[in-house]
Amino acid sequence: MMEHLLERSFVIPGVNMPVGIDALIGLVPVLGDVVTAAMGAYIVWEARNLGLPRWKLARMGLNVLFDTAIGAIPVVGDAADFVFRSNTRNLKIIRKHLDKHHPQTQVIEG
Repeated sequence: MMEHLLERSFVIPGVNMPVGIDALIGLVPVLGDVVTAAMGAYIVWEARNLGLPRWKLARMGLNVLFDTAIGAIPVVGDAADFVFRSNTRNLKIIRKHLDKHHPQTQVIEG
């Protein structure tokens, strides 16, 4: 749910590109990057609570750190938010781990 909110809340008309509040809040200098980093860190925290190994948590943390560092650069960072979706990457890490180690938790989307 958090990943959907941050990365794919709505679609830009005409371009048909999904955008979330990560890209919108990121337009606000400094504060936007801090808020989106905190929301991304929440996903990593929840992954920790799910029992992911430390190396996967470190990888997820680096995704958030990279997204935050790139997002801090004016204009370039705002464009990068459309391309590098750290929260989507982190959700894939979580799902892959759960599918492998806890197959009974698979969710059928339909």
